[in-house]
Amino acid sequence: MKTSFPIDGIALDRDSSANLHRQLYVQLRDLIERRVLPSGHALPSTRVMARDLHVGRNTVIAACDQLALEGYLAIRPRRPSVVMDLPTRSTTAEHVSPEGENPISLRGQTMLAQPYHHGRPGMLAFHPGMPDPDNFPFNTWSKLLSRRTKFAHIDLFGTYHVKGYPPLCEAIARYLTASRGVKCNAEQIVVTNGAQSAFDLLARLLIDEGDTVWMEEPGYYGAGSAFVSAGAKLAPLRVGNAGWNLDPPPVIPRMIFVTPSCHHPLGVTMPMEQRLNLLHMAETWRSWIIEDDYDGEYRFQGQPIPALQGIGASNRVVYVGTFAKILFPAMRLGFLVVPKAIDHTIVSALSVTGQFAPLLTQAALADFMNEGHFTRHLRRMRRLYAERRQFFLESSQRHLGEWLDFHATESGIQVVGIFRETSNDAAIAEALLQQGINVSALSIQYRHGTKQNGLVMGFAAADAQTTEKTMQKFRALLKAHFG
Repeated sequence: MKTSFPIDGIALDRDSSANLHRQLYVQLRDLIERRVLPSGHALPSTRVMARDLHVGRNTVIAACDQLALEGYLAIRPRRPSVVMDLPTRSTTAEHVSPEGENPISLRGQTMLAQPYHHGRPGMLAFHPGMPDPDNFPFNTWSKLLSRRTKFAHIDLFGTYHVKGYPPLCEAIARYLTASRGVKCNAEQIVVTNGAQSAFDLLARLLIDEGDTVWMEEPGYYGAGSAFVSAGAKLAPLRVGNAGWNLDPPPVIPRMIFVTPSCHHPLGVTMPMEQRLNLLHMAETWRSWIIEDDYDGEYRFQGQPIPALQGIGASNRVVYVGTFAKILFPAMRLGFLVVPKAIDHTIVSALSVTGQFAPLLTQAALADFMNEGHFTRHLRRMRRLYAERRQFFLESSQRHLGEWLDFHATESGIQVVGIFRETSNDAAIAEALLQQGINVSALSIQYRHGTKQNGLVMGFAAADAQTTEKTMQKFRALLKAHFG
């Protein structure tokens, strides 16, 4: 056995934040893996290595012990350590995949093909659906979260309350009953990691491969993506300013997805006649209705429209809500109101998917609601957003009316503008993003037939000064684009 040691191949940096023994371990492992130190090679003693490398012996011993633990070295009492006989590694496998091979599954490829739109830090204007960050009571929230963290008991320590923290479920049920007309009790509440998590869970639980989902067109792309990724086929449920076209699809749907209180993205409200007809269809077909009530709390004329779930018999409606619009998106908390027919399945499904939300956050939110902060914040935001909505509509008409027709509705915290000329709304949205203006292309909300081109714009997160300044940049870009 050779006893030479490639001391020139070891370079220890004493100014590095990494420990010397860790540096030595990494470099010895690399020499062994590259066969610079081949199988059967005997290393010098730890004393000799320490002397040659100008380090303490304990540094060398720590590195060699770790290599021995991982199977790179065999350490023998009073004899040199020896490099183990390792299998030959392919020189190309790490860099080259077999020709034509796609490492992503078919379901994964379907997921990768779905549309999405995310925010960027510092780009709140005019991000659709983004609430105002400056007026959220973060001081109150931080105190509640800190208190819960400091005095957390055993019920917040482990994987408990998979369906949701009981006091929070009770608070949500009280709120929904009083303000949204939902018929439920705390046992029907399921807390999730946001609404998208709820859609994914429902897709897995209620849809089989090839099932039809009657999906609003235009409609929320996030929900559609979850259903398609679960193997569903989407049939368009057309929505326009006159409401929902309830002409039945060719195939009876397993699921019907609607946003009746405030359609996403058009903002229209489903008339009562259409609501009753839709419920009747679902009962006749034995189909599930997924009611996404993402921002039904924000109505700027009259009272918020009661939820579809609370009308008559609601055993076919699964209600989905979120705190992203009322509080803030990064909280990542949403909820379901599930019919009793599927209530018994939820714990098992949540356990498989791991989609239950952090208990500490849930406990702090329960305190936020039970101590009255939630109601006060929502009431204040309704007044603020009503003012911002009016200013946004006036400013957008003044600056952008030459190119866009705006659909002013009485609900929601976003507005749709339809281009008067044929245009590539995705390209315009990307160009606006480069200017710090975060809007969403309307076309991504369509999956069938002719797409309308326009922009979905949020007004809640921008005050009057920011709105006016942003509108000027907006106008300049559209003027340059259209000539």
